[in-house]
Amino acid sequence: MRDIAVFSGSAHPELAEEVCAHLGVPLSPVRVSRFANDCLEVQLRANCRERDVFLVQSLVKPVQEHLVELLLMCDAARGASAGRITVVLPHYSYARSDKKDAPRISLGGRLVADLLVAAGAGRVLAMTLHSPQVHGFFPVPVDHLHALRELAAHFRQYDLSRTTVVSPDLGNAKEAAAFARLLGARVAAGAKQRFADDRVSISAVIGDVAGRDVIVLDDEIAGGSTVLELLDRLREQGPRTVRLACTHGLFAAGALGRLSEQPDVLEIVCTNTVPVPADGHTEKLRVLSVAPALAEAVRRIHNGESVSALFDAPAAAD
Repeated sequence: MRDIAVFSGSAHPELAEEVCAHLGVPLSPVRVSRFANDCLEVQLRANCRERDVFLVQSLVKPVQEHLVELLLMCDAARGASAGRITVVLPHYSYARSDKKDAPRISLGGRLVADLLVAAGAGRVLAMTLHSPQVHGFFPVPVDHLHALRELAAHFRQYDLSRTTVVSPDLGNAKEAAAFARLLGARVAAGAKQRFADDRVSISAVIGDVAGRDVIVLDDEIAGGSTVLELLDRLREQGPRTVRLACTHGLFAAGALGRLSEQPDVLEIVCTNTVPVPADGHTEKLRVLSVAPALAEAVRRIHNGESVSALFDAPAAAD
């Protein structure tokens, strides 16, 4: 893989290093500096000319800082005559801004996609986008991966004969159904209505959860308000055990602590698409690595092979 160059922004360099370890290539250095007027400057400190360049950056807090850093990385690679620029987005936080559900609001998911392409991105590799339509916001090819196989491998250590996978809302029910098929489990979903970013109402859980081992599956857990509301509805039906699973464990504003304090939650499982601070870990948290999946997708993109062939159909696209 002589013609590949992998660079990482400052959002999650540990994941980029792990991806490079699986690829057997070095992580190329990046210098990020700040002018006196607070503007950022990025320098890619390895040759990019006619090389297949991969830029790894999760859009995590501070999101805007990391977004501008990624845009500058794209621009630097384009200016250095990169043969192709692929943006690797383990977490695309602006994917939540995917529809106009109120008058005169912005569509951040589409705008940021346009900005990345304008800056030089020729291809995008993303993991578990918030909704399928975000894939279409990018006017360049998108390889959309999911972490269902990693999550399923973890949960197969348990007896799954009485398991139900529960989606917090109907919008995530398709992914929950795909996950349930991997586990040979039943599926259920919450009837959710969102009133604000941190305020939701779940009126009922549709499906069989009484006396069963429940795995709550969502694409991300941020403030945790949805999961806490869902737990209240589940308790009304009396599940035997409850475990939580998601791809993106953001755990904002002490959410991990609040969820870990729930006595009926046995385990909280996420992946390392976003960094979880070491001092934020609890005994109930399990963090799975998606670096092998990302590395294999990078290898296949570089070699012109199918990426979707790696993954089950529900959440993959070529």
